[in-house]
Amino acid sequence: MIEQRWALWLLGWAVSAALLAVLYLWQRRTRDATAVDAGWGASLVLCAALYAALAPGATVQRLAIALPVALENLRIASLVRNRLGKGEDGRYRELRRRWRERGREQLTFAIFYQAQAFLAAILSLPALLASFNRNGSLATIQWIGIAVWIVAAALERTADRQLARFKASREGGVMDSGLWRYSRHPNYFFQTLTWVAYALIALPAPWGWLAFVAPALILYLVLFVTGVPPAEESSLRSRGDAYRRYQARTSVFVPWPPKPSSTG
Repeated sequence: MIEQRWALWLLGWAVSAALLAVLYLWQRRTRDATAVDAGWGASLVLCAALYAALAPGATVQRLAIALPVALENLRIASLVRNRLGKGEDGRYRELRRRWRERGREQLTFAIFYQAQAFLAAILSLPALLASFNRNGSLATIQWIGIAVWIVAAALERTADRQLARFKASREGGVMDSGLWRYSRHPNYFFQTLTWVAYALIALPAPWGWLAFVAPALILYLVLFVTGVPPAEESSLRSRGDAYRRYQARTSVFVPWPPKPSSTG
């Protein structure tokens, strides 16, 4: 067992940094950064597993956080793995274009990959803190967190499946049915909710309130950095006015009934 939170956190960070360094070298060879999402998810799985194995908390506490974190991020890593070799993700094509124009494509990618490793370490805080909880039974707030995770993970998976079916149909146009009728990015919304769930599970642990750093950071990144902005720009370039009409009637993030549109 490792009794110091900081020592166990540093170990998680080191493992994440090593994995992302390998994936950066892969990106240099393939010129495809899509795998960074799989590496980010895999890093969180590794951190959760390390904390569950080495932290001194009660078994029920370690499992209550490690299982949802591992299951969710294994799913994300698996989804990304299935996309490899099919062209670079639109978000990363957009970032690559921007960084190439500034003459520092690979330097920025190197920094970006290690930033992802550090981000994974920061986002592992709920798993770390919960794994130091020595209480042998789960509190009510933790059961609420588990329930939130079940619902959010199921709806995130539904949104991903709906989008995958739409892309496989090769119909073109804009995906605006199912959950995508109510939000332009329902997968991001429900993914963010899973992070709220992790924080709720970690809350009763000593220093558990710090776990809310993770969903706050995820929300910021999704809304302002690597989530919504590049995805929107890519969709506008590829779908033009059809996507602008979709933007006009559909909530960007929080699922909400669409606005009436005379153009349908």
